[in-house]
Amino acid sequence: MGEKIYDIKVAKEKIQHYCAIMDRCQFQVMTKLKSYGLSSGLSEDILVELIQNKFVDEERFARAYCSGKFKIKKWGKRKIAFELSKLKVPKSCVSLGMQEIDEQDYLDAITQLAHKKHAMLKDKNPFVKKKKIVDYILRKGYESELVWECVHKL
Repeated sequence: MGEKIYDIKVAKEKIQHYCAIMDRCQFQVMTKLKSYGLSSGLSEDILVELIQNKFVDEERFARAYCSGKFKIKKWGKRKIAFELSKLKVPKSCVSLGMQEIDEQDYLDAITQLAHKKHAMLKDKNPFVKKKKIVDYILRKGYESELVWECVHKL
């Protein structure tokens, strides 16, 4: 765990810095505050203050998370939604976050991933090749109907 902090002012400064570096969700902030050794009640009070002062914003976090995981890691919507649910981000915020992903870019990403995987495979059997490509893209969190549609076009 993290170091124990006994001064509330120091705890607030540290958590504000933690939130300022990068967008955080409420679950991450509460986990961090508890790692400081603060009580649940005090942690919740600090969280409310952080929300009021715009250090923490679930919708902003979800939008940044969705955009980043898609653009940088090429994750699909299913994987992004699953990871956000583990962070206890409300479904309404997840839906808003998903709006950050352009539909055409999303379909293009599936095609790019399929071509990339296809180029790496040495299998002679086209069915084995297709299965490996589909499995790879599904593990990235894309919807199976979109993946199969794309792979059939290859």
